[in-house]
Amino acid sequence: MTDIVQTLDEQADTSAATRLVWKHGLIAAVTWAAASIVTIALPDTIKWGSVGLFSGLTGAGAAILLVLAFTVHTLGKTGKTIEHYGPWLIAVGVWFALWEFTTAKTGWLPKPFFSPPHGLLNVYVVEFDRLIVCIGYSLRLWGLGFFSGVTVGFLLGIALGWSRSFNYWGMPILKLIGPVPASAWIPATFYFFPTTFDASIFLVALSCGIPVAILTASGVSSVNKAYYDVARTLGADERFQILKVAIPASLPHVFVGLFMGLYYSFAILVVAEMLGAKFGLGWYIQFQTAYSGYANVYATIVIMAVLCSGIVKLLFVARDRLLSWQEKGLI
Repeated sequence: MTDIVQTLDEQADTSAATRLVWKHGLIAAVTWAAASIVTIALPDTIKWGSVGLFSGLTGAGAAILLVLAFTVHTLGKTGKTIEHYGPWLIAVGVWFALWEFTTAKTGWLPKPFFSPPHGLLNVYVVEFDRLIVCIGYSLRLWGLGFFSGVTVGFLLGIALGWSRSFNYWGMPILKLIGPVPASAWIPATFYFFPTTFDASIFLVALSCGIPVAILTASGVSSVNKAYYDVARTLGADERFQILKVAIPASLPHVFVGLFMGLYYSFAILVVAEMLGAKFGLGWYIQFQTAYSGYANVYATIVIMAVLCSGIVKLLFVARDRLLSWQEKGLI
């Protein structure tokens, strides 16, 4: 009996120790360390630069993951979040190692069409100042186009969803021009706008304004009629019904339009900046493509992806806060 109890105690201790060690963290540390070793130990077929910097960063990442493997359970909610992304951290380490091996170390994926990760890192090191300026120019152009397009699209969508006569005339036109890519309007923009910058703002605004308008109209028109009846019974006028009933109830549709418009606007941003811009991420991509600087192109694409993902995250936060009343079952 004593032996059985002792065995169970040992198994319990082993199980507890296992739970205290984050298995995915250990494996991720190994894969990141492997990426670091591959980067620094094997010679490059062609010099790319920033080899030591990338190896040091991946090595530091491996050290951090190794520490987290034994301490993540003490970090509470943050630790749970880190554990959730454990398989992704493993995949990134494996990807870095394979990426390095197949490009810089063996040349199986040759230059200039492919770049190793430390080649992209070298772009950020060498072109840092220019890329910062391009990011600023692109965010200015995108911000002016996106927010003007969203504002007009939102107001137009409310009018289309609320007024039958306006919907009768406006919706067929909107559905007619909606499927047409914004880039197809480039010839007309050269005639109607005095500068290429104004034309670029219009193209970005058009690309995001149309989905916002269509989905806002859909949201307003699909609001339960009983809500309007209750509001009228309580003495609400038309302005109150629009501001306090139609718009709040249609916000889920509006945010779907915003997410769609955001992706469309970033896609058209590259095209818009090719109309004669002197700076911007789209201009930079075009400029580097002309000289076969594909590493610079890939590095810029990564920047655009990070910017777009960050803005999407902000939209999710705004949506969750503005639509918190849905969780309470208020409508």
